[in-house]
Amino acid sequence: MALHDKVAALRAERLKHGGDAVPARLHGVDKARIVQVLARIDLGTNADLVDGVFALLDDQTESWFARPPTGARFCDGATTAHLACHVGILQRGSGKLDREGRDYWIKPLRELGGIEAVTLVDGEFVAGHVIAKSGNSCYRLDESLKAVLMAPDAEWPDLLVQWVSKDAARARREFQAQAAEAARQLVDSGHSDLIQASINVYASRFLPGYQVIYVDDGDGDRITREDRALFAKAGIELRLEDGMPDVLLWNPQTDRLWVIEAVTSDGEVDLHKVNQLRRVAERSGKKGIDFTTTYRTWKEAAARQGTHQNIAVGTYVWIQADPARHLLVGSFN
Repeated sequence: MALHDKVAALRAERLKHGGDAVPARLHGVDKARIVQVLARIDLGTNADLVDGVFALLDDQTESWFARPPTGARFCDGATTAHLACHVGILQRGSGKLDREGRDYWIKPLRELGGIEAVTLVDGEFVAGHVIAKSGNSCYRLDESLKAVLMAPDAEWPDLLVQWVSKDAARARREFQAQAAEAARQLVDSGHSDLIQASINVYASRFLPGYQVIYVDDGDGDRITREDRALFAKAGIELRLEDGMPDVLLWNPQTDRLWVIEAVTSDGEVDLHKVNQLRRVAERSGKKGIDFTTTYRTWKEAAARQGTHQNIAVGTYVWIQADPARHLLVGSFN
């Protein structure tokens, strides 16, 4: 018997005896709680996802695998087809969900780590989809998200905040949205625009506590009277031979400096620049200095580094088109 027929028969059998096709609560969680939790991460209006999460809480239904582990329940691992039938037939009493719609009722939470990939292998569920195109590839809820859903009314909001903060992918979701508009302007942006993105997007995200004390926009006097006043406030001593970066930042709490070089044609943070600006930091009595080279796109970064390979070890790289991470340059030596 085909899976959808078996599920239809299961629904009919449960209803025949005066029960519910699916309990109002699974693992002690109802759909209203799922909507509340998912709404906090901007997913609460996705009805298919809500019902999919409810299905993955189903500890009342035996596993639908032909040879499941002993005592396995639906919540221990369910394939895309299982979920499509659980939501469409068992819960709703209509046809199974379109398998191609899984991008809407699995993918959003899988990308955030709320739904885990697992595979049934030799009678047990193992983490990951370890066998390509296997019919035993399936999904289950992340235990920490399940704990959020099952928590008392007064506790789940704080637990959700903790769950979100523990995974960079979840935190990146909001950040990526904020940076999307800037990324769409890459084709037309020049050096000045990259400098501004390095300040407004990169520094605001990755350098909390740092204040911009100098920006070299290439217009007018390189060091203005206002710049000198900020240097004095930060306790920075400058000399004529000191090279100036595109952006210089200072953290008053740690008394460290941070240099950003925005590269559209040349000017990466190379060893010469590191040594030059470290002398400024040491002479000024700063606790230390760090560096980042920024590019507009990976293509531009590859074109430059494929030829020059001049970024100093121990410094960072940030790409405007891939704004949610910065990369530390390391070395085997």
